[in-house]
Amino acid sequence: MTGHWADFQYEIYLNGMTGAVPRLPTDLTRLEEVTERRLGPGPFGYVAGSAGDGSTARANRAALDRRRIVPRMLRDVHGRDLSVELLGRRLPAPLALAPVGVLSIMHPGAESAAARAAAARGVPYILSSASSTPMEQVAEAMGDSERWFQLYWPKDPEVTRSFLGRARASGYSVLVVTLDTPLLSWRPRDLDQAYLPFLHGVGTANYFTDPAFRSGLAKPVAEDPNAAVMHFVGMFADPAKTWPDLAFLREHWDGPIVLKGILHPDDARRAAEAGMDGVVVSNHGGRQLAGAVAAADALPHVARAVGDRLAVLFDSGIRTGADVFKALALGARAVLLGRPYAYGLGLDGQAGVDHVIRCLLAEFDLTLALSGHAGPAGLGASDLAGEPA
Repeated sequence: MTGHWADFQYEIYLNGMTGAVPRLPTDLTRLEEVTERRLGPGPFGYVAGSAGDGSTARANRAALDRRRIVPRMLRDVHGRDLSVELLGRRLPAPLALAPVGVLSIMHPGAESAAARAAAARGVPYILSSASSTPMEQVAEAMGDSERWFQLYWPKDPEVTRSFLGRARASGYSVLVVTLDTPLLSWRPRDLDQAYLPFLHGVGTANYFTDPAFRSGLAKPVAEDPNAAVMHFVGMFADPAKTWPDLAFLREHWDGPIVLKGILHPDDARRAAEAGMDGVVVSNHGGRQLAGAVAAADALPHVARAVGDRLAVLFDSGIRTGADVFKALALGARAVLLGRPYAYGLGLDGQAGVDHVIRCLLAEFDLTLALSGHAGPAGLGASDLAGEPA
């Protein structure tokens, strides 16, 4: 892109000369309340909900809020460049859209709409295994834009092998393996609504279109959808997986592999020893384990342990440009954004996701400049106050 991401604010102000104002809030922390008013309790609760009493999600936000940016003055920040090198590719900003499943519950455009928005801004889109759109269809919507595939590691190795082959053939360049979901967590918002989209065949598109999955069915999906759903439920996750099993993924995927859900530095070291290329410091946005450590509190320890060997990414709690700054200062090379873009999708389809991306990166651009930085390189702990002892 030409110019700066921050120029988006002037575009908004100039549009205001004709009486036009943004369709969605520019304070992305407000999206949740707006979405709750407009969407049904089932779909909204599925995206917004957390494990248990929500304590981990609250801890994620508290850990980011506790850190405060220390601005520096009289530095040349006129010509800024937000681009970063990550996993062998050059990205326009240290941002990717996190894998969020079953997006058809938010908007009919679903994953394809979010992917098109990401592609238009050069931001990698990470497609969830549990998408409501087959991976080939999402790839087609993106053209030759950067896309990664997230794997919920099934019990059936043939389905795993088939997923990886399909993803590679469809141009997904990085494999993101989610490790923190060997079981579905206790999520009261979903339980209180008895709402689980998968049981209605939503979020199963990659499975129901997969030849290895279908070969395990007695009848075609259309003839016995309930049997297909139960077959999916039986293989979706595998709590028996251990570190040596990573060799199977490396054998069947020839691109970068990133492990998502790492919170302990020893696990990060094991990822490096297993030949992985990166980790995502993440507690699944607080959706998997109540009472868990805040992701931002775990991040500096993981970065110190493996930051010189692996690409360290971060998610869980990112809502603002200041949050992106703080995550990079704590040791991440890039962040993944989850719920806010799902809310943008629910409120305004592809345009809503585009709005979220542009708002986040405009605010990040301005946060860098106003704190004395012309780009992400060089951010470190000294740029923050409020570090825990």
